[in-house]
Amino acid sequence: MNSIIFMGPPGAGKGTQAKILCDTLGIPQISTGDILRAAVKNGTQMGLEAKRYMDAGDLVPDSVVIGIIKDRLVEPDCKNGFLLDGFPRTVEQADALDKILSTEGLKIKRAINLEVPDQELLERLLKRAEIEGRSDDNETTIKSRLETYNKKTLPLLDYYAAKGNLSRVNGVGNLDTVTKLIEKELA
Repeated sequence: MNSIIFMGPPGAGKGTQAKILCDTLGIPQISTGDILRAAVKNGTQMGLEAKRYMDAGDLVPDSVVIGIIKDRLVEPDCKNGFLLDGFPRTVEQADALDKILSTEGLKIKRAINLEVPDQELLERLLKRAEIEGRSDDNETTIKSRLETYNKKTLPLLDYYAAKGNLSRVNGVGNLDTVTKLIEKELA
């Protein structure tokens, strides 16, 4: 079973590479944002709870996000594997994920970290903001997002390295080259 976590800073190419890999492996890409919106739309118990926080402009707490992830991982399309994109973001979330998977007799096969230097990330994100017309993505907000990533998410590298399932992949290069590097790590 292919149970994969994609990690990396904003702009590293996680979403692009996740789509390619999921198409190749025939597994679903599970994006936290997407499943939160779907749970709200479908009116699930966890979705309704998440909606309360979202409507108030607050971050959805870990307990709700983890509940929604748990509900998603037991759906039939995940039986042959899944790729988590954007979750976990903290060591606490990773611990909770391990507990969920353990109750289902599952574990993470590979945690892949796409590594890209900060200057390259800044350039990519500014270019994406310009192309997509995203006025909220400016140099200040991008640097803030990278700082948050480095503080809260970077410790996951040690977490998965200690478990022996971390792969560090150079995320700089053309699309096909990076895809081949990722596929090599999963072989």
